[in-house]
Amino acid sequence: MMKAEPKITAMEPIIITKNLTKIYKTKSTRLNALNNANLEIAKGEVVAVVGTSGSGKSTLLSLLAGLETPSAGKIIVKGEAIHRLSQEKLVDFRLRYVGFIFQSFNLFADMSALENAAFSLACKGVPRKERTKKAKALLADMGLKAHLSHKPAELSGGQQQRVAIARAIITNPKIIFADEPTGNLDTKTSAQIMDLLSDSVKASGATLVLVTHDMKNAARADRIIKITDGVIHAD
Repeated sequence: MMKAEPKITAMEPIIITKNLTKIYKTKSTRLNALNNANLEIAKGEVVAVVGTSGSGKSTLLSLLAGLETPSAGKIIVKGEAIHRLSQEKLVDFRLRYVGFIFQSFNLFADMSALENAAFSLACKGVPRKERTKKAKALLADMGLKAHLSHKPAELSGGQQQRVAIARAIITNPKIIFADEPTGNLDTKTSAQIMDLLSDSVKASGATLVLVTHDMKNAARADRIIKITDGVIHAD
């Protein structure tokens, strides 16, 4: 009988990986995107994952978030061995504990800023009146009070990313995964978005795992993890 994974106590990390490996295969090629990664990330810690394009940093993020299945190794998040969960249970796990922020914003084009921000609450079954009230307040705090009814195409890149951050944090997730959240923004807007994200994480006590190629953004983290060719060689 397979032994159960040990549950994490309050003093243990919120994320643990053991010999985590991801291999992509085609008929003619084999790419080791991540090789035997061993990590521990503490509750409330801000971790930046850096590396060149194709180094494996986004693969690591996708695996930690349960968006991809590892080829080998273990991923334990909040005491749950997520590498063993079914897709249905993974969806439920992400809804309960995780927030996502993407480089390309990933907003719904046919929804307003208010509807996009409230989307995560809608997925959790929060009544419309309650989720609308919460989304309005959060967007107002982010300086978007005048843009609640605007659709993504009517917003600047910085405004779209503020909406994306609102959507990610509105459920008070325990963990936020951010994949190049300022990659499509100019320098000034990038700094503003990082300030907003940092303040939000500190206020909530959430754990943030940030993938970035910008060392100025990485320098804001408690710890920097560097990946080269799928291997973590600086932590």
